[in-house]
Amino acid sequence: MTALLTSLIIIACILLIIIILIQNPKGGGLSSSFGGGGTQLFGGVKKTTDFLDRGTWVLSIILVGLVLFMNVMISPRSGEGITGPESEITEELNSMPQAPVSTPAPAGDLPEPVQEDEN
Repeated sequence: MTALLTSLIIIACILLIIIILIQNPKGGGLSSSFGGGGTQLFGGVKKTTDFLDRGTWVLSIILVGLVLFMNVMISPRSGEGITGPESEITEELNSMPQAPVSTPAPAGDLPEPVQEDEN
């Protein structure tokens, strides 16, 4: 499931990058390099920018939704998710016996500190 979500997120990112690069910002951009002068002959330039603008918003919303959904699917609370070296180490540490805890000696049993003469 995580491989599918990761693939969808990567595809959405690539499409979002392409749509952003195609858009025509104020007075230029990448779209003017790819025949931007010929678009003045056609009457559908406004509709093309509306489509690219809506496509940007839709892909952005889809990307955020996929990332949030993947975060919920992989959360440690669900008991599922990515298994890797961290989970194996955690399981190994939990299965190891714990060392006995030693209690400190009472304060009265400590030897007195040696005092040096100041001469």
